[in-house]
Amino acid sequence: MHYALAPRTLFFSHYFYTGLRIATGVVGLTFLTYAFADLPTAMAVAMGALCTSLMDLPSPLRHKFNEMLAGVLTCSLVALLVSLCSPVPWLLRTVIVLVSFLASMMTVYGRKAMPLQFVALFVMMLSSDAAAAPLQALRHGALFFAGGAGYMTYAMVVVWILRRRLKQQVLAEALYELAAYTCIKAGCYDIANALPAQMEKLVRQQSTLAERQQASRDLVLRGKPKADEAVLVRVHYAMFDLYELVLSTHTDYALLRQHFAGSPVLPLLGDLIGKAARDIESVAYAMTRNRPSRAVIDYQDELDALDAALRALPPADSDDYNAQAVLRATSNKIRDMIAMIARLHAASTTSDGTLPMAAGRDLTPFLTQQRYSIGILLSNLRWTSPTFRFALRVAMAISVGLLSAEWLPYQSHGYWTALTIAVILKPSFSMTRQRRADRLVGTLIGCMLTAAILYVVHAPAVLIGFLFVATAAGPTFLSIKYRYTAIAASMQALLLIGLTVPHGAGAIEERLLDTLLGTLIATFFSYVLPSWEYQNLPELVRAVAGANRKYIDAAADLLLGRAVDDFHYRVHRKGFMDSLANLSSLLVRMLDEPTAQQRAPAELSRFTVQNYLLMAHMAALRLLLLRYADDMPRAEVDTALEHAFAKVKSTLGAAAPAEEAASSGRTVWIAAWPGWAPLQRRLRLLQQDAAQVALSSAAIEDVLGRTDHRPASKTARAGWN
Repeated sequence: MHYALAPRTLFFSHYFYTGLRIATGVVGLTFLTYAFADLPTAMAVAMGALCTSLMDLPSPLRHKFNEMLAGVLTCSLVALLVSLCSPVPWLLRTVIVLVSFLASMMTVYGRKAMPLQFVALFVMMLSSDAAAAPLQALRHGALFFAGGAGYMTYAMVVVWILRRRLKQQVLAEALYELAAYTCIKAGCYDIANALPAQMEKLVRQQSTLAERQQASRDLVLRGKPKADEAVLVRVHYAMFDLYELVLSTHTDYALLRQHFAGSPVLPLLGDLIGKAARDIESVAYAMTRNRPSRAVIDYQDELDALDAALRALPPADSDDYNAQAVLRATSNKIRDMIAMIARLHAASTTSDGTLPMAAGRDLTPFLTQQRYSIGILLSNLRWTSPTFRFALRVAMAISVGLLSAEWLPYQSHGYWTALTIAVILKPSFSMTRQRRADRLVGTLIGCMLTAAILYVVHAPAVLIGFLFVATAAGPTFLSIKYRYTAIAASMQALLLIGLTVPHGAGAIEERLLDTLLGTLIATFFSYVLPSWEYQNLPELVRAVAGANRKYIDAAADLLLGRAVDDFHYRVHRKGFMDSLANLSSLLVRMLDEPTAQQRAPAELSRFTVQNYLLMAHMAALRLLLLRYADDMPRAEVDTALEHAFAKVKSTLGAAAPAEEAASSGRTVWIAAWPGWAPLQRRLRLLQQDAAQVALSSAAIEDVLGRTDHRPASKTARAGWN
């Protein structure tokens, strides 16, 4: 379950704050206008405020200003254009098709542009519902702009005042996801959990964690931190140091399960890491409440029991030596992780001192950049572009929806059908399928709840209270549970009708029928001009392979002492994580598509997991060298590292057989240095997993080569190796 769905954390999350801010702004502007004007004027202003509020998402202040300004200008222009064309039916239909197409083309700019696409479609539907004379259209457009600009001003002021609070909440969310990631790690020591399934869960959580960490970077690291924000910067850096340590705790789980299945060792390891997850969660919990975190988790009993179990191990023979060495190494890493969590607690309480930021370093590579070039849009105006095909699909579906609504046997709100289509139809089949189910169920529940409310409650003040709650709930659950948002949106629309048209009978039944019609149309058009996920596979696999090589090169420079600091290592680690997250997300979406459109799901899963393990091995190597830095034989260690990295890069570049890549290449044995044995073991694992990456890549190439003979696939295969 998402952390923000629990009442204990929901009311302190940025999701709830956003919903409350939006409801207060929209309802407040509406009543303020109504105090000085008539109801139609207040509703026009409310429409502008509501549409602009859909662009009110957690972002850096400059990005938020740009996004909301684009929403105000775009939607005001759409409202004016559609209102001017509304008296001429054929011209209105032409404009609707054109706006639907252009709005959907904006999704080429990525996820941040998707709300703008929906907002443009939303205001188009609302503005097309009634014909208007030119002067009425101009007045409607001006009122819409006033409502949008008024809400934008309000939101920017509130967010500026609460900017530190927003940073706290977004950073806390990243910590919650790190705690969930650590909890999945604990499950790897439970033999009741199938290890392959547990690793897949770990990789999927890795994708979510990477997204939340990026949101934290964008807010916490952008610009020069204020004096009261220094704690957030320290916690942010401590979080990433802890993340790398948790990542490095990956070990040979299969070996531990094989040798210690009946002993108390595995449950102890799982309990310790589970406690660590709850400890990390306590830091996030304290941060959302704007207070320093204090360590309340006691690990001592489990640590003492683990020490006793290690002392009781029998003398190791050749078969048990590796397993016991892995066990002791895991014990050491868990102790390091506990110490790092203590540092995380300390970072939340320290209000002064030097910030852990690289002096003079440009942090731009770590931050999300807004790039809205017209050239990107124009380059996608081609038949092979998935965005172009999506835009055509939306324009056709909305046109059919509006035409179909005219044939319904009742006085239809045609925009309800079209709005359902706009909500459901998304660029990917997977998102469309999920939205379809959530929209249907949410609308049904929302209509039933509203019917019950309108039957029991007749006092306008109480109905306005329910309207406020629905307006706040919609944006609150938009990103975490869309079904709740669908319930809130239905209640919001029907309560507005109940307030403005008290005797408007049949609105609930019409809402249900329009939603059902829109769902059927959207379902049909989800198969028209489709862009299946497997078509993007070659590009994303190449991206992972390229990011992998850059990360290994940066790690080699760091471990061999060729880098001054770990800046480039962190940059390329982020790039590798992002590419893995993109591929993992594609795999999840592809599994929601028809079976006939799925390509190499098992091979892709192995490829993703094995690449994740490479990153874990690199993190473990870095920490291993720090642990055994005393009396390190630098020349011999560098030779072993260079030999291993050369074999890894050769394996990834030439898809060498597994048995060749797995050879250790060890030429000496330095028994006097305690780090030599774990170093050799880790290097062997690194080479073995690199060989598995190469084999998985070759298997994906083979599957796509047998099932897809387009020229693009040949180009893609040429770039994998």
